[in-house]
Amino acid sequence: MPWKTLTSFLLIACLLLATACGGRNTAENNGKVELTLWYWNRSMDDQLLKQVSKQFPNINFKAEKIGGDFKAKLMSAFAAGSGAPDIVGLNDWISIFFPNRDQFVNLFELGSKELEPTYLNWKWQKTITPDGQYQIALPMDSGPTALFYRADLFAQAGLPTDPNEVSAQLKTWDDYIAAGQKMQQALNNKVHMFDNITTVFAQNLAQSDKLYFDEQDRFVGDSPHIKKAWDTAVKVHELGLSAKTPQGMPEWNAAMNNGAIASLVGAVWTKQVIQDAAKDSSGKWRVARAPGGDGNSGGSFVGITKQSKHPKEAYEVIKWLQNPENQLTALGTTNLFPSTPSIYGDPKMATPEPFFGNQATNKIFSESAKNVKPAYFGPKNSIADTIVRQEINNVETQNKPPEAAWNDAISRVNQELLLY
Repeated sequence: MPWKTLTSFLLIACLLLATACGGRNTAENNGKVELTLWYWNRSMDDQLLKQVSKQFPNINFKAEKIGGDFKAKLMSAFAAGSGAPDIVGLNDWISIFFPNRDQFVNLFELGSKELEPTYLNWKWQKTITPDGQYQIALPMDSGPTALFYRADLFAQAGLPTDPNEVSAQLKTWDDYIAAGQKMQQALNNKVHMFDNITTVFAQNLAQSDKLYFDEQDRFVGDSPHIKKAWDTAVKVHELGLSAKTPQGMPEWNAAMNNGAIASLVGAVWTKQVIQDAAKDSSGKWRVARAPGGDGNSGGSFVGITKQSKHPKEAYEVIKWLQNPENQLTALGTTNLFPSTPSIYGDPKMATPEPFFGNQATNKIFSESAKNVKPAYFGPKNSIADTIVRQEINNVETQNKPPEAAWNDAISRVNQELLLY
């Protein structure tokens, strides 16, 4: 080969090699590790995420807010074997990933067991597979439930208005229903105590230590604990105590704003929903302990995918993001209720809220959070729950006979489960 040709060949080879090396991983050039996070809107504190790279100077951190069907995108990345982030937020459907736990790093292997006392016990248990051997995420926020009620309407109906008195007198769902009857009689049926019976069913079930499946993933949705929640919702319907107004609809917003609905049991994040829907009723709402007991609805988690090349660094990041101090910060900025009980006594948790008559409602939710019963969801929980909720809604909106709706619910669930 002529010298000139050889020189040109070597020059081109060197340029190609330099280009390849430069494009392989920018983190290798600057000595930093690159980590990517997927999360959805308001699931994490955006300002806190911006501090990650400052807290960890050796990390280039990229937080991607994913719109659309978050769960479907994550599952697609897992199926493809590439494209998943290092760190990922998980909603209350976390248990659907238990059968595919190998898609996640086992946090126990990174030393997470030392963090267990930091979090609410029931919340911690939701991150661990049924065999107790694999943890796929750390807890983020929680969704403890309570009773939201209009103090002015309670007063007009001759019911107690002070949160402590309401908590004491409306201890059970039967107490709550009786108060609803008194409300409608006193106010000539112009005000309903309940927004809809799907809420009644869902919040009753949220207080249970058993759901649709046992820990061997056998369907137990036809058991008395589910039927009890169903019968309570049916009772509200048969007594005419429901406004038959579905949440998330304009008519629900209007009813909440104009005083057609006097109360509902909901999670802590319902505070923001009511404030957005019922601006004209500011100062009239209060919060008491939920009739029937404390429950949880919603709340999120954060895990590390097996596709990450830097699981140890990712673990340090999520451990920092979800420490008690940062969860307290997220409460103030994003209304994400902490799952770290050590901060429940912090003065920032006792801030008066004008919309709720200057009540410090987080005190109520803190007590609720500490008393939630652990319950096993399993990977197929949402399949059963969706069908049963459809049928209880049919009772209210289509006047379907309750017994027929119940039988159809159980039959439909059993048929659907044959596909899995």
